[in-house]
Amino acid sequence: MIETLTPPIPAATDVLIVGAGPVGLALAGDLGMRGVDCLLIEQSDGSIRQAKMDLVGVRTMEFCRRWGIAEAVENAPYPLDYRQDCVWGTSVAGYEFGREPFAPRGEEKPAMGSPQKRERCPQDMFDPILFAFARRQPSVTIRHLCAFVSLERRADQVVVTVEDLTTRRQHKIEARYVVGCDGSASAVRTELGITLSGNPAATYTTNIIFRSPVLKTLHDKGQFYRFIAFDQEGVWATLVAINGRDDYRMSIVGNDQPRRFSDAEIRQAIRQIVGVDFAFEILSVMPWIRRLMVADSYGGDRVYLAGDAVHMFSPTGGFGMNTGIQDAVDLGWKLAAVLQGWGGAFLLDSYEIERRPVGIRNITEAWGNLRRMVAPKCDPAVFEAGDRGSKARAEFGRRYTNIMRREWFSTGIHLGYRYEHSPIVIADGTVEPPDDSAIYVHTSRPGHRAPHVWLSSNGRSTLDLFGEGFTLMHQGDDAPDCTLFLQAAREARVPVTLFSSSQPDLVFAYEKPLVLVRPDGHVAWRGAALPDDVGALLDTVCGHTRPGNIPRPEVSFGQRGVFLPPNGAARTNLQQQGATADASLAKEEA
Repeated sequence: MIETLTPPIPAATDVLIVGAGPVGLALAGDLGMRGVDCLLIEQSDGSIRQAKMDLVGVRTMEFCRRWGIAEAVENAPYPLDYRQDCVWGTSVAGYEFGREPFAPRGEEKPAMGSPQKRERCPQDMFDPILFAFARRQPSVTIRHLCAFVSLERRADQVVVTVEDLTTRRQHKIEARYVVGCDGSASAVRTELGITLSGNPAATYTTNIIFRSPVLKTLHDKGQFYRFIAFDQEGVWATLVAINGRDDYRMSIVGNDQPRRFSDAEIRQAIRQIVGVDFAFEILSVMPWIRRLMVADSYGGDRVYLAGDAVHMFSPTGGFGMNTGIQDAVDLGWKLAAVLQGWGGAFLLDSYEIERRPVGIRNITEAWGNLRRMVAPKCDPAVFEAGDRGSKARAEFGRRYTNIMRREWFSTGIHLGYRYEHSPIVIADGTVEPPDDSAIYVHTSRPGHRAPHVWLSSNGRSTLDLFGEGFTLMHQGDDAPDCTLFLQAAREARVPVTLFSSSQPDLVFAYEKPLVLVRPDGHVAWRGAALPDDVGALLDTVCGHTRPGNIPRPEVSFGQRGVFLPPNGAARTNLQQQGATADASLAKEEA
């Protein structure tokens, strides 16, 4: 539970953050750790009535490690001994088609190439941890029941009008920068007139949170995190064990036509997915629209956007919040650098250039996961008893398992994103490696996440070296002298820490004798020797150099697809959507 905070509204701040969801809280905490004065406002009282996310991805956990809150997330109330299997069939108490087994989170091992692993920590558990982290920072003020109204840009500041919802009085706040982390219906984005591209209504879905201590006794499926329910038309709903005990979230997938369900229909749907009549308590019902969209601009001129304000996901894959946390980390160090005087005039321009392609990439992957989940049609025999039904269920189960593995195993999405055309990354001419959704191969190539290696000297990770400023990794006994670089950095007031090591696996992982790592843990430059003009190198990576023409990615996801509502009406199938879809799915199975 998050405590409602209503301190006095200050007249001025360096950074005003609108929206205290996980992205706004992460940005406030990150800025606070850098000593930046910021005000975080939230129009609600901080209560979480529908946990919109429950997976803290491995990259987010690496950031939590840096912020000192990884242990709190690992010790969240979600049971450590609860299995995370994903199961599919006719109903929880009915026929099972197949499953992907996953160990309880207490038994999972760190991801390959990381000191951390993903964590099952729903938003009603994760947000309070982020809230406590942000609140601990002396330079951060959090104000609930305070709504954004409007803003006015001026030469050296932004004047923001907010409303105190407890008194209905309006206040003016002078901010040097404003960041809208206020969700898919972002008032800041609307105020700026920024448009969105993509599919605005892929499905009209309904989430139902209900409580039932007896449900786990009504079936033979054992513990599972997610159950995908099929009827004769295909996938119609999913059921998630959101706290691993007695609270469940059912999602009626829906299609691209609006649909409201009566209380009686919702209760019948709950009984249908479980497969028996049983006792339950409905806690909340939330109709929502599954959007596949990205903002045409991430802001500029002192006002920026992050999180759901700039990208809207299908939750298939758990990428939405985690992508937003990456936004916050990217923007946080750049805002701090500019406010502290060492960030250049063009540093903040790199925010959209780096993050928008990642948003498009991740939304596209989530969209593919949705298509893979709902597209397959099962043989009607799977609903029959006897040998014929058993054989059909086994065959379809194997097929569906192969299709779904891309969603279940996505370390490459979480760790493999890179800033390929960033104006503050100095390319070294090497070929970009494949962007594989499942497999992450560490590399020190500029633009990529710097590799994790355990340090033999103290048992820490190389990732623990990054965060406050730049880190110059100085590897091998023959690594060149860096005195001139460090001197130039001091003169430019750029924070740089030198880390020297001849540890063999570290030298191997970092590939070059010199690797310059940014505060966000991505590689800015690498080489066998320092360039002749180290000042020019620093000017580039700190954003003092005007960027040239940067390729702008097109938005094409979500324009066609397969969406199945809970009843048999108005369903679309693969043949109606295009003959190539079947071939695509068959190729993915193979």
